[in-house]
Amino acid sequence: QVLLVESGGGLAQAGGSLALSCTGSGRTFSNYNMGWFRQAPGKEREFVAAMSWDAGTTHYADSVKGRFTISRDMSKNTVNLQMNSLKPEDTAVYYCAAATSSTYYQAVAYAYWGQGTQVTVSS
Repeated sequence: QVLLVESGGGLAQAGGSLALSCTGSGRTFSNYNMGWFRQAPGKEREFVAAMSWDAGTTHYADSVKGRFTISRDMSKNTVNLQMNSLKPEDTAVYYCAAATSSTYYQAVAYAYWGQGTQVTVSS
Protein backbone atom coordinates (compact mmCIF):
# COMPACT_ATOMS: atom_id res chain seq x y z
CA GLN A 1 0.00 0.00 0.00
CA VAL A 2 1.26 3.46 -0.92
CA LEU A 3 -0.35 6.69 0.21
CA LEU A 4 0.41 9.76 -1.89
CA VAL A 5 -0.21 13.37 -0.91
CA GLU A 6 0.37 16.27 -3.31
CA SER A 7 1.13 19.83 -2.36
CA GLY A 8 2.26 23.05 -3.96
CA GLY A 9 -0.54 23.89 -6.35
CA GLY A 10 -1.97 27.36 -6.64
CA LEU A 11 -2.33 30.35 -8.92
CA ALA A 12 0.34 31.61 -11.28
CA GLN A 13 0.49 34.05 -14.14
CA ALA A 14 1.37 32.95 -17.63
CA GLY A 15 5.12 32.70 -17.92
CA GLY A 16 5.50 32.04 -14.22
CA SER A 17 6.50 28.97 -12.26
CA LEU A 18 5.07 26.58 -9.71
CA ALA A 19 6.55 23.57 -7.97
CA LEU A 20 4.49 20.55 -7.01
CA SER A 21 5.54 17.92 -4.53
CA CYS A 22 4.20 14.47 -3.81
CA THR A 23 5.07 12.67 -0.62
CA GLY A 24 4.66 8.93 -0.43
CA SER A 25 4.34 6.65 2.53
CA GLY A 26 5.08 2.98 2.70
CA ARG A 27 8.29 1.06 2.89
CA THR A 28 8.24 0.13 -0.80
CA PHE A 29 7.78 3.65 -2.19
CA SER A 30 11.22 3.54 -3.79
CA ASN A 31 10.20 0.49 -5.82
CA TYR A 32 7.58 2.37 -7.81
CA ASN A 33 7.76 4.26 -11.03
CA MET A 34 6.21 7.66 -10.42
CA GLY A 35 4.10 9.77 -12.68
CA TRP A 36 2.29 13.07 -12.85
CA PHE A 37 -1.02 13.41 -14.63
CA ARG A 38 -3.44 16.29 -14.99
CA GLN A 39 -7.11 16.71 -15.68
CA ALA A 40 -8.73 19.90 -16.88
CA PRO A 41 -12.50 20.48 -16.60
CA GLY A 42 -14.37 18.51 -19.23
CA LYS A 43 -11.25 16.70 -20.39
CA GLU A 44 -9.75 13.29 -19.81
CA ARG A 45 -6.85 12.76 -17.47
CA GLU A 46 -3.62 13.10 -19.40
CA PHE A 47 -0.02 12.09 -18.86
CA VAL A 48 2.42 14.86 -17.94
CA ALA A 49 5.69 13.31 -16.77
CA ALA A 50 7.12 10.13 -15.30
CA MET A 51 10.29 8.90 -13.65
CA SER A 52 11.49 5.34 -13.20
CA TRP A 53 11.85 3.78 -9.78
CA ASP A 54 15.63 4.31 -9.81
CA ALA A 55 15.37 7.88 -11.17
CA GLY A 56 17.32 6.73 -14.18
CA THR A 57 14.69 7.45 -16.81
CA THR A 58 12.31 10.33 -17.35
CA HIS A 59 9.49 10.87 -19.82
CA TYR A 60 7.49 13.96 -20.67
CA ALA A 61 4.42 14.78 -22.66
CA ASP A 62 5.26 16.85 -25.73
CA SER A 63 3.13 19.68 -24.38
CA VAL A 64 5.37 20.16 -21.33
CA LYS A 65 8.77 19.07 -22.65
CA GLY A 66 11.39 21.72 -21.99
CA ARG A 67 9.17 23.50 -19.44
CA PHE A 68 8.50 20.91 -16.74
CA THR A 69 11.03 18.82 -14.83
CA ILE A 70 10.30 15.74 -12.75
CA SER A 71 12.61 14.65 -9.97
CA ARG A 72 12.52 12.43 -6.91
CA ASP A 73 14.23 12.40 -3.56
CA MET A 74 14.55 8.84 -2.33
CA SER A 75 15.60 9.90 1.15
CA LYS A 76 12.41 11.95 1.59
CA ASN A 77 10.02 9.70 -0.36
CA THR A 78 9.06 12.61 -2.57
CA VAL A 79 8.59 13.18 -6.27
CA ASN A 80 8.52 16.74 -7.53
CA LEU A 81 7.33 18.56 -10.61
CA GLN A 82 8.93 21.90 -11.38
CA MET A 83 6.75 23.81 -13.81
CA ASN A 84 8.22 26.80 -15.64
CA SER A 85 6.96 29.00 -18.44
CA LEU A 86 3.42 28.18 -17.46
CA LYS A 87 0.59 28.63 -19.94
CA PRO A 88 -3.15 29.03 -19.35
CA GLU A 89 -3.63 25.60 -20.94
CA ASP A 90 -1.63 24.09 -18.07
CA THR A 91 -4.59 24.82 -15.80
CA ALA A 92 -5.80 21.54 -14.34
CA VAL A 93 -5.87 19.35 -11.27
CA TYR A 94 -2.51 17.63 -11.05
CA TYR A 95 -2.18 14.12 -9.66
CA CYS A 96 0.85 12.07 -8.74
CA ALA A 97 0.66 8.34 -9.09
CA ALA A 98 2.72 5.23 -8.43
CA ALA A 99 3.07 2.23 -10.71
CA THR A 100 4.98 -1.00 -10.96
CA SER A 101 4.29 -1.12 -14.68
CA SER A 102 6.66 0.51 -17.14
CA THR A 103 3.80 1.74 -19.32
CA TYR A 104 4.33 5.18 -17.89
CA TYR A 105 2.00 7.16 -20.14
CA GLN A 106 -1.18 5.19 -19.37
CA ALA A 107 -3.19 6.08 -16.29
CA VAL A 108 -4.42 2.49 -15.99
CA ALA A 109 -0.85 1.39 -15.27
CA TYR A 110 -0.81 3.29 -11.99
CA ALA A 111 -2.12 1.55 -8.90
CA TYR A 112 -1.97 4.41 -6.41
CA TRP A 113 -3.06 8.03 -6.77
CA GLY A 114 -2.93 11.16 -4.73
CA GLN A 115 -5.94 13.37 -4.13
CA GLY A 116 -4.81 16.01 -6.61
CA THR A 117 -3.80 19.64 -6.36
CA GLN A 118 -5.23 22.52 -8.37
CA VAL A 119 -3.00 24.55 -10.66
CA THR A 120 -4.49 27.66 -12.24
CA VAL A 121 -2.59 29.78 -14.74
CA SER A 122 -3.99 33.18 -15.62
CA SER A 123 -3.31 34.93 -18.89
